[in-house]
Amino acid sequence: MLRRLLIAMMLISIAMTLASCWNRRELNDLAIALAIGIDKAGDQYLVSVQVVDPGEVAANNRTMTRTPVTLYQAKAQTILEAIRKMTTVSPRSIYAAHLRMLIIGEDLAREGIGDSLEYMSRYYEHRTDFYIAIAKGTTAASTLKILTHLEAIPANLMFSSLQASQKEWAPTAAITLDQLIMDIVSKGKDPVVTGLRIKGDREKGMSRKNVESIASPAQLQYSGLAIFEKDRLVGWLDDVESRGYSFIHDDVSNTVGVIKCPDGGKITLEVIRSKTTSKAKLINGKPEMRLGIRTEVSIGEVMCKIDLTQKSSIYEMEHLGEETVRSFVEKTINEVQENYKVDIFGFGEVVHRAYPAYWKTVENEWDSVFRNMPVKLDVVINIRQTGTVNNSFMNEMK
Repeated sequence: MLRRLLIAMMLISIAMTLASCWNRRELNDLAIALAIGIDKAGDQYLVSVQVVDPGEVAANNRTMTRTPVTLYQAKAQTILEAIRKMTTVSPRSIYAAHLRMLIIGEDLAREGIGDSLEYMSRYYEHRTDFYIAIAKGTTAASTLKILTHLEAIPANLMFSSLQASQKEWAPTAAITLDQLIMDIVSKGKDPVVTGLRIKGDREKGMSRKNVESIASPAQLQYSGLAIFEKDRLVGWLDDVESRGYSFIHDDVSNTVGVIKCPDGGKITLEVIRSKTTSKAKLINGKPEMRLGIRTEVSIGEVMCKIDLTQKSSIYEMEHLGEETVRSFVEKTINEVQENYKVDIFGFGEVVHRAYPAYWKTVENEWDSVFRNMPVKLDVVINIRQTGTVNNSFMNEMK
């Protein structure tokens, strides 16, 4: 009986040991990183980490004497080495499992981001659901020093703003690590990444003065799309071209556009839903791409004289909307084919699916084929709603 009791106690002790968290890390020992910025400094990396200050963001303990985040920086030959080197100034080890943003400096992006992404994808602490942006015309470190309104933690503002912008504006793209790496290694599509710039007075944006007034002296703003050839930045699309990219790539869920009225003035159209289909055809042994864009819109603003109760007016607005979409989509395609010569639209993947045998003959020289490939557009705009009123009261007043 005693033997059985001793055995039972031993088994319970062993079970309790196995159930414990042998590799646990106490929260008080960690500096939680929400954004990482990577720049090139000579032959080294300058790594900047935006770390949250728990005491300053706690709901019941806002002393307002310190900023809600702090920035640690270090230079080293590799990124992981730089992050570990930060412990010489940080009282806690950097913990990046809750990362929201990765910002890469433009200079580093032009040299190539492959090595940076290798670390981000390999290190066991990192998840892959954070967004990536390129610091446009500035360094990644500078963007992480700007304090922000509404969201006390700048990394959270960058994350939420990019999500909202992609859903409601369209010229931006919320790119995750997995998606970016997939585009880099693909032979049928090159990557794009949203640009992030500092708007306003950068020096004031780094102090608490930036959040003490209604109109911040400096703001972080997403602007344009960075075009990559594999892992190397080769150029930028402006906002109009970036919107064209989103239509081509079928990434438009909601946006607005302005068309000119025949007799002067303008009308604002809001996209309700949009769908783009891509089909490849081989014509005399050469590929041709055919895009079908079907978009439903509602009328958001009327600042011209037009009778919206007449079907002919609706048809006319639809035609003008189609010409507007066609113009900026064609502009985007021409810009990329003529100046950058890399397939950011994924046309190669469409050709691969449609003609796998032909694709094997051109996959290693696809960018050369893409440059001269004709693209035919079929754009259809349907106005589904005219708003809560028919004609503008401004017409009645006039």
